[in-house]
Amino acid sequence: MPAETIESVSLSDGAVLWTRSLRRTGTPAVVFVHGGPGMWDYLAAPAEAVADRFSTHRFDQRGCGRSAPNGDHRLDRLVADLDELRTHFGHERWFVVGHSFGATLGLRYASVFRDRVIGLVYCDGVGLDWPRHRAAYRSRAAARLTTAQLRRRDELARQTRSHAEEVEWRTLCWQPDFADPTRAAAMAGADAVTPLPLNSAANTALNAECDRWAGEAERAACARVRAPVLVVHGAEDPRPREGVDALVSALPDAESSVVAGAGHQPWRERPAEFRALLREFLSGT
Repeated sequence: MPAETIESVSLSDGAVLWTRSLRRTGTPAVVFVHGGPGMWDYLAAPAEAVADRFSTHRFDQRGCGRSAPNGDHRLDRLVADLDELRTHFGHERWFVVGHSFGATLGLRYASVFRDRVIGLVYCDGVGLDWPRHRAAYRSRAAARLTTAQLRRRDELARQTRSHAEEVEWRTLCWQPDFADPTRAAAMAGADAVTPLPLNSAANTALNAECDRWAGEAERAACARVRAPVLVVHGAEDPRPREGVDALVSALPDAESSVVAGAGHQPWRERPAEFRALLREFLSGT
């Protein structure tokens, strides 16, 4: 298998993105778009699942993770970044695999650069009308923590945190995302120790913009998507499926698959099932 290459890619406005790619001659390309917003690339396992058949590209969104600091946190700017990466890597078209916020970003990209997307995998996004479903999500997530854990999570959120406290806070925030309560803390903890900062400014700005976009504008974007879409959702993801089901109905060409026994990261809790879904869709589109 070819070796992966790490490259800092300069964009038209001067932003610099960290990227990691595995290039294969004569194969379609897949770009993996992480969530957050304000996080970093964590999609190595999904990329590895298809790296024997496809060129793969991963990156940290502007101002996040290993990418250079940047204060321009707008959805349209991130959409433009994605297409600048496509051009830089020399692909006429490519597949887009987005997770969580990255699924929202991938959807928006597919609605704008319609002829550049072969297919979109929308993995554990929030679906349509997220502001209507946020309270239910928070209630479901809270139900997976003890009263003491909830108190500690909220206490840590309000204060300046040491490194150890940051890891503890992230673990408590992310623990409800996993289906298996006996493994949830360990799996969340494995993510929490990542030695990269969360970009809270990006998180705040982009979440607020996504809220403003939700509703008719988002439905109109769905109608513009030409590419086939695979919507994957963990059955135990605390984010309600109602919005995801509505998204499937709003897209012209979409199929959905619910992964039993999986939460917000189905490739970790049900790796074989997720790998099969991803490979089948990418190979058959």
